[in-house]
Amino acid sequence: MRNKLSLLLFLICALFSLACNYIVLPECWEEASKPKGSGWSAVATEVGEVEGALRIALTLRNDTGDWSAMQAEAGKPATLSAGGKTINCETVQVSSGGHRLAPGFQMRGFIGGTKAEPKVQLVYVECKGATPTPGAQLAINYVYFTGQYNYYEPEANKATGVLKVNLDEIATGLTYPVGTTLPDIIKKPDVEITALNKVTLTLTNIERTEKGLRFAWKTSNPGEYPTYVHIGNPPVIGADGIIYGLYETPDLASVPITPAGGVAEWTTETTVPADVRGHYILLSVESGKQRLYANYAIDISEY
Repeated sequence: MRNKLSLLLFLICALFSLACNYIVLPECWEEASKPKGSGWSAVATEVGEVEGALRIALTLRNDTGDWSAMQAEAGKPATLSAGGKTINCETVQVSSGGHRLAPGFQMRGFIGGTKAEPKVQLVYVECKGATPTPGAQLAINYVYFTGQYNYYEPEANKATGVLKVNLDEIATGLTYPVGTTLPDIIKKPDVEITALNKVTLTLTNIERTEKGLRFAWKTSNPGEYPTYVHIGNPPVIGADGIIYGLYETPDLASVPITPAGGVAEWTTETTVPADVRGHYILLSVESGKQRLYANYAIDISEY
């Protein structure tokens, strides 16, 4: 469908170009084709030898200018260049864990594994047989997706890039999760969000539990028909730069139906270590149409 739209816009523009010296691209064409930022960036936070390999710990930052998920390109090793030589690095644990991260936010890990056995997955690359060398540079091919998540078109707004990391520059003193602040990205906990069919969503309570954080949600439906509003089980990212909450598409977690003219209430929980603070909820809300999710960063750092 997207390819057909692009072809139609191209033909329209071509016809107009016959009658004038220049053309103005339709706004929808510009939005679809122009990158909103420079992609993702990465810095090395630690470089050391581990069991015969050079391990490079990384921090990733979303510099796309929009909400975005990323991952290293499957089947392509990272490359380490130094002293006129280039070697392949086969162990590439570089990803946002499936989650969309707010623009300007940075991270160094996420929850991977399975529901039965979740584990913290740090972001790093290992290069067997390599040693620290002055002037070394790491290059990682990656793919990323920007904007709202569309269940029916999960790879919409896909782009590619190359992370280039100078290993002579080790980043210290990084502040997580906010790397750069962009206007109107971060919302207060009491924000009222307009969701699907003009239903409003609010976060009514936050509490610490033995395992982590529990959130109470409320939807209010002004319409004449009952509506589901899916938000999944929202993950959080803390001051340690880890995204807590195993990634699932937002439609998988069940939510109560919001009756016409009524309200619905439910809770979600995220497992978080007791000593981690400074959290932000990475909230995806079904908005506009079914299975299309808008994103919000909710500041709950006092918890």
